[in-house]
Amino acid sequence: MKYKTPLFLSLLSCWITVQGQSGLAQFLKPADSLDRCRRNEVLVSEAALSAIVLVGLNQFWYADYPRSNFHTINDNAEWLQMDKAGHVYSSYQLGNFGKNALQWSGVSRKNQLIYGASLGFVFLSAVEVMDGYSSKWGASLGDVAANASGTALFVSQELLWKEQRITPKFSFHSTPYASARPEVLGSTLNEQILKDYNGQTYWLSVNVHSFFKQTKIPKWLNVAFGYGAEGMVTGKDAFTNPIFLPESERLRQFYFSFDADLTKIQTKSHLLKSVFYIFNSIKIPAPTFEINSRGTMKFYYLYF
Repeated sequence: MKYKTPLFLSLLSCWITVQGQSGLAQFLKPADSLDRCRRNEVLVSEAALSAIVLVGLNQFWYADYPRSNFHTINDNAEWLQMDKAGHVYSSYQLGNFGKNALQWSGVSRKNQLIYGASLGFVFLSAVEVMDGYSSKWGASLGDVAANASGTALFVSQELLWKEQRITPKFSFHSTPYASARPEVLGSTLNEQILKDYNGQTYWLSVNVHSFFKQTKIPKWLNVAFGYGAEGMVTGKDAFTNPIFLPESERLRQFYFSFDADLTKIQTKSHLLKSVFYIFNSIKIPAPTFEINSRGTMKFYYLYF
């Protein structure tokens, strides 16, 4: 009978091995072939972090509201679909992280896409199930479709181009709407970044050189197409205070801007590559053109 090393001892052995590696740069360098120590670290870390987040949500979010039988809701018309854009973005970014984490551990490209890129869809769908058992909310099929869209956007580019040419990104600016309903839109800046849809903008940032590889266009240059909305203090088009918010008409906003793909910046430093990878999920401030659903056009010298 073949003896199997207990998982704890296996991880401890991996940790000791990592300490013997020559610095952080070596640790950040992706493995050329399957590294079982790294793979185990990735799987255990992702499972533990997901469990902690889900348990935390259950205790600090859902516990304050009555439970119910599993049910679904149709919230597709709410918040001018800004919440759905957020689900596409989150699912894509989590899948991107999952794929790259497995790439770092040397897992095959096929398994990177099957088990890594699906991380966002699986995790966010688990949250949706928890919503389904809460009497205050409900599982949104629109959210599930948005989660699937974010995952599909990532996987389809890997299959078609073997690279990410179109990257969802995020930017935020504070708005006066949060102070009208802080319990929903956030009372602090950190809360508003997550909750105030009026200040959020979701972008599709397109790398120009990747579509014209024979040109001298800088490899890092992107053009970005953004979507935002404002005038919302409730999910639906409900009455608002016309004195406090005189211009509270709900508007869709469409943007065109320039951006940079930080992962295309050439460097031999694996530390810098990691930093560029992390911040590549955020749209950089840049000159921006806007047109809204009322037909009004604006130009910003620097929009974020």
